[in-house]
Amino acid sequence: MYCSIILYTMTDFSIRGKNYNCFIAFTLDLISGKWKTLILWYLIEGKKRFGELQKLLPRCSQRMLTRQLRELERDGIITRKIYKQIPPKVEYSLSAQGKTLAPILKQACDWGTKHADAKTNRAVI
Repeated sequence: MYCSIILYTMTDFSIRGKNYNCFIAFTLDLISGKWKTLILWYLIEGKKRFGELQKLLPRCSQRMLTRQLRELERDGIITRKIYKQIPPKVEYSLSAQGKTLAPILKQACDWGTKHADAKTNRAVI
């Protein structure tokens, strides 16, 4: 069920001491960040270990990847499973809440593909 734009933009609420006046701002705050959307995109395929994510995001530093993963975990969008073994093994996956973002991210990818194709005069396959 969709609400009107006015309803989405005229709501004042606070989460963890941060004030929002619209739900889209809240959503973007949760998933924005230089690497968060790409992390989520790769986790749509299934669980990944830290090293796998590092290989998929070679320009993302270890520190930044750790930070983005912690924020996504804190916000309940991903889960982290720690296996007590040597060497330590940690896997990241989308939480139930995070899985609800998959269709949105797929639509964003489709939109980007079409928009990029139009800008570069490439044929859409």
